[in-house]
Amino acid sequence: MKTSKRFTLRPLNYIISALLISTTAQISAEEAEQKNIKKKSEIELIEVTGFRSSLNKSLATKRFEVNTTESIAAEDIGKFPDLNIAESLQRIPGVAISREGGEGRQITLRGLGPSFTRSTLNGMEVPASTDGTDSGGGVNGGRAFDFNVFASELFNRVDIQKSPTAATEEGGIAGTVDMYSAKPFDSPGLHVAASAQAGYNDLTEETDPRMVFMISNTFADDTFGALFSVAKSERTVRQEGFGTVRWTTPVKDGGGVYADTSNTDVIGTADVGNCEFEGEQVDDVNCLWTPRLPRPDFFGNEQDRLGFTGSLQYAPNDDLVITFDTLHSTLDNSRTMYNFFEMFRNTFSEITPDSITVAENGKQIQAGTFSGVKSRAESRQQVSKTKFKQYVLSGKYHLSDYLKLDAMIGTAESNARSEQYRYNMTSNTPHTVSIDFGNSANTAVMDYGYDNLDASSFNLTDGRLRATDVLRKNDTAKLDLTYETDFMSIKGGVAYNDRTVNYDESQINGFPDQESAVGFSQLMPFDDYGSGYDGTLPQFIVADFDAIESQLLNKEWTARSAQSWEVEEETIAAYIQSDFEYEISDMLLRTNVGLRYVKTETTSTGFIQSDPVEIENSYDNVLPVLNLALDATQDVVVRLGLSKTMTRPSLGSLNPGNPSFSYLNGTVSAGNPFLDPFTSTNTDLGIEWYFDEESLLALTGFYKDIGTFITSSTEEKLVDPAYLPFIDNDPQYDPSSALDPRTTPYTHYVPVNGKGTVVKGIELIYQQPFSFLPGLLKNTGIVSNYTHVSAGEITGLSKNSYNFTLYYEEENYGARVSMNKRDNYITDYTGSNGNAEEATTGPAHYDLSAFYNLNDNVTVTFEAINLTDEYERLYTTGDGTLNLPREYNHTGRQFFLGIRYSM
Repeated sequence: MKTSKRFTLRPLNYIISALLISTTAQISAEEAEQKNIKKKSEIELIEVTGFRSSLNKSLATKRFEVNTTESIAAEDIGKFPDLNIAESLQRIPGVAISREGGEGRQITLRGLGPSFTRSTLNGMEVPASTDGTDSGGGVNGGRAFDFNVFASELFNRVDIQKSPTAATEEGGIAGTVDMYSAKPFDSPGLHVAASAQAGYNDLTEETDPRMVFMISNTFADDTFGALFSVAKSERTVRQEGFGTVRWTTPVKDGGGVYADTSNTDVIGTADVGNCEFEGEQVDDVNCLWTPRLPRPDFFGNEQDRLGFTGSLQYAPNDDLVITFDTLHSTLDNSRTMYNFFEMFRNTFSEITPDSITVAENGKQIQAGTFSGVKSRAESRQQVSKTKFKQYVLSGKYHLSDYLKLDAMIGTAESNARSEQYRYNMTSNTPHTVSIDFGNSANTAVMDYGYDNLDASSFNLTDGRLRATDVLRKNDTAKLDLTYETDFMSIKGGVAYNDRTVNYDESQINGFPDQESAVGFSQLMPFDDYGSGYDGTLPQFIVADFDAIESQLLNKEWTARSAQSWEVEEETIAAYIQSDFEYEISDMLLRTNVGLRYVKTETTSTGFIQSDPVEIENSYDNVLPVLNLALDATQDVVVRLGLSKTMTRPSLGSLNPGNPSFSYLNGTVSAGNPFLDPFTSTNTDLGIEWYFDEESLLALTGFYKDIGTFITSSTEEKLVDPAYLPFIDNDPQYDPSSALDPRTTPYTHYVPVNGKGTVVKGIELIYQQPFSFLPGLLKNTGIVSNYTHVSAGEITGLSKNSYNFTLYYEEENYGARVSMNKRDNYITDYTGSNGNAEEATTGPAHYDLSAFYNLNDNVTVTFEAINLTDEYERLYTTGDGTLNLPREYNHTGRQFFLGIRYSM
């Protein structure tokens, strides 16, 4: 591609970037003249390749920008070592990820949850929804971006803007993630890259393929370019462990207290305070925290991910570049879930505790034997598919030496469907069961007291036969005009977005319940279930999906229209910003100041008792921004960012229609189409010391004053009688196990604009190659960061998170080991079943990546993910002081051996 004469790079900034950016290209005299380089001394370019090359490109991006920015640069296509982009982002300071099924799904940035981070792809905001695991919920219908829909190999750079500019589209209080796929003009000429890997999981003992191919070329004197890439991977993963589905006490559960405690043998001392039920004193064992559904768990996933990118570029002259980008991705997942639990929830009044051992804290049971309990084997088959597609047409046109026009129009769509086939096999008669957490705080030893592998002891009923469709669409158009000289630039523009989320449910009715599970059940179909687990997991009986589908299931889907809703959001924004550079003594002050105005209009449609309803709302926001970057010395940059930002309410929470009932937990959730957005006033202050080649020591403090925060308004009350006919006709309402909405108050949750909160924290970065060390040690280096965040009651916030990478790299081989750790975090401050909170234990993940260059074109690679087989642990806090295991499971280690070709 011809070098544009319209691009001006300021002298000091060029020196800074030249000292940092890894390149093997030389600057010609003509290019130097075109870029107005004032060459006062020889500039030595740092020539490194491999992982260090990526680090240097990221370091240069960070240093050159005026606002606070982080970046990940892949060396070329296929060299992100992680399963998806979320796992790549976790190494950036301030970023923590949530994992499901052993793979990253969403990110938390600077302590704020996934919905506070805006995500773009090739310049436009994009939606992406995938289906969650049993613990992670259903299909994502909110604003949070599911990064696991994309293979990491589809991208060659990812930036995170932690402080905005006026040109940054609004929506991300936490920040903006900008993803970029490769383009042919990035590297003119013919390029081919391909890689193939075999992935092995030591829990499933399955080997799965992972393949990438990319070809790019430029033609006609580099005026036209084309690029195509494809990435395909399969993944077989199992989660095995033990769960309780929260703990509760008989007095808080809603189903009554124990049937009889007069002969209960109690070992230990209960310390539960005044134990009352409905105003009357009851035995202390009724106030001990007890697992609601103690059970062995199995989650099996067979995943197939396919994605491709295409890019066409045309530059007929130095003044015009037109680019067309497209990205398509599909994620298919077949999930099988089995568990076998004892039913304490809602049935305490039918159970007699024969003996109970009280834990040392005096508040929970450690072990016990109970009579009158029933078992249930729950089997789920969940088939989900996500289809994503995006088309973006963009152009850059230099109207004159100083005036440039940028335009973009794009559309993106994410269509996620999940079909869930759930069957319950319930024991026909009550029995005695023993539970013992004495040997392990996370896994109980269970003694069922009857032959729980006899299919004739169980019936078979429809637990849930339901499908969910979430269709999300974004249409975007932007126009920007930039006036630029050697020392300043003025930029303005407008942007239009039309976002739509459509949610639909359907179900299969008329499933013929069976009095006996004989012929429709089987033993857990994995002989090695529980091997390698930190605890004891017994075999149990499960539903036979194939037999049920062939003999009992009539797969006719009926729409649940009353549960459908759609939210459309149109925004139009305008901004203006200016960038100036000032010489102050021997220092250079780079400034960015601007103002953004945006108007938002929402239209929410749904149903109230089968009657359609449509509600409109609108609001506008003015968002000023000031960014200052002072190049205090050749090595030190001081930054200050002042801004006002906003994040709109979750589109799902704007649903104006029927409430959603959880009959087993006794909860009602409803939407609120009149929610106002979150708004935040932000301050960022940082200092960066580039103390040596490829090195950085940086400290950044941030303060976010969120003026209004959307929380749940909670009220205990009986369900509105108008909804009782709807509930009675709902196939999901099972009177034998549900809390009766006529007599039992349900907890009602409605999102409202509540009081604000403050988020504050620090980020520390240290990065350096140890080239000053002797011998082989000179080829080592470190990349590390630490983040501390404090705030009020914000879900998903870990106070401390750490990232640490130690690498060794020579010309033809190298390796690196990475550690990622975050503190425990609260996932729900209104924990169900009497719990104060629900939370997740912060994991520590260790990963390895190594390569060996057989020649200039062929490289052998080896990668290992989750080297220590970190367990996922969810818990509840009881009265707020306890740590009660909710789920405890593992997915095993993942190893990849591959070969990569490039030319």
